[in-house]
Amino acid sequence: MKRLSYLNIIILTLVGAVALVEIFPYFWMVTGSLKDFKEITRFPPTLLPSVPQWQNYVRAWNSGPFLRYFINSLIVTFSILAIQLFLCCMAAYAFSKLNFPGRDLFFYIVIMCLIVPPQVRFIPIYIMLSKVNLINTYFALILPYATSAFGIFLIRQAFMGISDDIVGAARIDGATTLQIIFQIMAPMAKPTIVAFSLFSVVYHWNEYFWPLVMTVDDTVRTLPLGVAVLKDVGTLEEWHIIMSANMFVVTPVMFIFIFASRLIIKSFTITTLR
Repeated sequence: MKRLSYLNIIILTLVGAVALVEIFPYFWMVTGSLKDFKEITRFPPTLLPSVPQWQNYVRAWNSGPFLRYFINSLIVTFSILAIQLFLCCMAAYAFSKLNFPGRDLFFYIVIMCLIVPPQVRFIPIYIMLSKVNLINTYFALILPYATSAFGIFLIRQAFMGISDDIVGAARIDGATTLQIIFQIMAPMAKPTIVAFSLFSVVYHWNEYFWPLVMTVDDTVRTLPLGVAVLKDVGTLEEWHIIMSANMFVVTPVMFIFIFASRLIIKSFTITTLR
């Protein structure tokens, strides 16, 4: 029993240390966004601001077209999500419930796409989009992410757990393929779909590289790129203003993640058990 208790203490200590390493940068960003210039450059640094400077957020918001950046991020992120959910559910249904030649081979090819980072394929995609004059448009930010190998895999695993008898009964009742997918199977796989939606939203909301190479002005730039422009041009070394601008990027996804964390855990528990 003593050995077990010592082991538990060691595990808790390690978990606490990892949590501290993960959480501290966010804590530092929040407190830094509320400091003035003298306090944030002070050495040795202070953890908490002596007097919270809430006007930093106003200065950050007014230092660039952040409303435009915010709207662009909403349009790009949720357009990608809507298209991905539609196409991934369709593909997941095909790979889990339909029998056709080469099904497993095609699925393995999809899985192989997980090891290819977007940076590897951006040059041919950039050339293709430039030839049809889509650079610096929403299409250039949305279309390359129209589907997701990770989403197909995750949703397929959830669909595999749905009995074929349910699909057969729906067909006997006259349901179309789209009705079976989106009115019967998708609601049954809700935890998995919500979990994937969160990962998609967080990834594309924070995406920096793709908007950097696909945009040339503020018309369709997103929040992360807007913060980078602010750092390079607008505020020089005013790190308290830059941290305030970063809060515009981080806060929405943090709240979304907190509210849906249970569904994420449930989704990966189900996927692992299968």
